[in-house]
Amino acid sequence: MSFPPPPPCTRRQWLALALGAGAASALALPARALEFPRDHGSHPDLHTEWWYLTGHAQAAGRLWGFQVTFFRSRVDATQGLQSAFAAKQLLFAHAALTDVKGQRLHHDQRIARAGFSVAQASEADTAVRLRDWSLARTALPSISANTGSRYAARVEGDGFGLDLQCDTHQPALLQGRQGLSRKGPQASQASYYYSQPQLAVSGAIVLNGRRMAIESGTNESGTSANRAWLDHEWSDALMHAEAVGWDWIGMNLHDGSALTAFRLRRADGSALWAGGSFRPAGRPTQVFADNTVVFVAQRHWNSPLSGARYPVQWQVETPAGQFAVQALVDNQELDSSGSTGAIYWEGLSELRNGAGAVVGRGYLEMTGYKKPLRL
Repeated sequence: MSFPPPPPCTRRQWLALALGAGAASALALPARALEFPRDHGSHPDLHTEWWYLTGHAQAAGRLWGFQVTFFRSRVDATQGLQSAFAAKQLLFAHAALTDVKGQRLHHDQRIARAGFSVAQASEADTAVRLRDWSLARTALPSISANTGSRYAARVEGDGFGLDLQCDTHQPALLQGRQGLSRKGPQASQASYYYSQPQLAVSGAIVLNGRRMAIESGTNESGTSANRAWLDHEWSDALMHAEAVGWDWIGMNLHDGSALTAFRLRRADGSALWAGGSFRPAGRPTQVFADNTVVFVAQRHWNSPLSGARYPVQWQVETPAGQFAVQALVDNQELDSSGSTGAIYWEGLSELRNGAGAVVGRGYLEMTGYKKPLRL
């Protein structure tokens, strides 16, 4: 049975319920050991969740960036309703393709209530679908589900498409305290959070009907030039009342290392909370304590559409070293007013070390520059 999309007024009501429900009375999440494959799946008892896949690949002799994100939002006000039509869980999806050579961003979005074979998120494993978009995890062939994963992403967007396979070559990176990541001064401001860095990418990219196979190749260190990063995060309350948004990077270094750094930001631009991690290739993860990560803006770009002013070049100081982050395309702003309601910047960027050498690539995300973000 197909379920038609709601009229615009109903969609706005959905967004108000989902994004305005808040979790001001949320209790602190208990520390616990994450269990896989179960924790790859959905956690519908918690308010907010997302699976966030970003990466870069060579196709048709050019460099491309890509992003596929699925969001789940629990609508607390409808949980007691018995009707199958009650919007108890909403699913949103964003996808984007960055054409570095053409200096252009293509993007699209989806929204639907869970159910009616239109949208669903499995609790057993990563298997999220919203109409014709999907993200699903399977075990790598001949490897146990606890040690190897293959993520298949399928998107047919407005003028572009993604048909990707992203395979793990490293164990999951548990962020924060063994997967419990603090996001603010109050104990309730935390999330369960793990990453899958250094994913090897294969498949194809589609643009204006042209299907382009992802090409094999290596970077300066002899590892695959096609790399992705997946974050999975779920929580009841991420943001302090003073926080208007965040700045975040997830960077795959050419030597196999992985760098995460983020800060929650007040309206005046000061950091409310900051953190992250660094995992050198084949070595234990270094978790960054609060106030040990500093973001310093170096260059800005003004959006001609939203009027927002974004830092597109940063100096990021961490306990693992000082890095420069530079956008490969300035205009990577996404307007998701038709789904989550946010206008934000998210795009492919280069990572440089203190000597100025390019040491990796990944994604920079900046929210709350047009208007405060509310989860």
